[in-house]
Amino acid sequence: MSSSIALIVGLGNPGTEHEQNRHNIGFWFVDALAKQAGASFRKESKFHGDVCRVTLHGHDVWLLKPGTYMNRSGQSVSAFASFYKISPDNILIVYDELDLPPGTARLKQDGGHGGHNGMRDVIAHLGTKNFNRLRIGIGHPGNSSEVADYILRNPSKSDREQIERALDDALRALPDVLDGDMQKAMHALHTEN
Repeated sequence: MSSSIALIVGLGNPGTEHEQNRHNIGFWFVDALAKQAGASFRKESKFHGDVCRVTLHGHDVWLLKPGTYMNRSGQSVSAFASFYKISPDNILIVYDELDLPPGTARLKQDGGHGGHNGMRDVIAHLGTKNFNRLRIGIGHPGNSSEVADYILRNPSKSDREQIERALDDALRALPDVLDGDMQKAMHALHTEN
């Protein structure tokens, strides 16, 4: 049994021009949670982002969308976690994953940044790799020189449909994640897609 989740952070870039980009999948996920709970985000300058408090499956949970650009995400996460004294193992970070195909969602309890600049900054600011992650696959463009453009573009219609299916799968696994039963959530999610 691992720790229950008190903070869910969706990674992305601020601004309407980035809303539908592949790199903003973390924002899509926490926006869906806020909508499900009938809540809305508010700007909080001391946390460098938008925050929302919701009740999900019987748990009081904070949602956070860093307002910094992706490569400075850790600044927002650490400010929030430090203010509310939330331990890294009570945090779930949701982000886009190049190494997973669209339609795939994977939970992970620790690990490196895998080349993801937002995750690199979160690890640096929290001072640990031991926090929960939900990786949503976006696929790889096939050539590493195309990655920067690829992640900042909107997915194709078919990729978008697969990504939304993965987000739905992840939402179904969320009650177990919130309960702190990450193994049960992983089993359900990883056998589903």
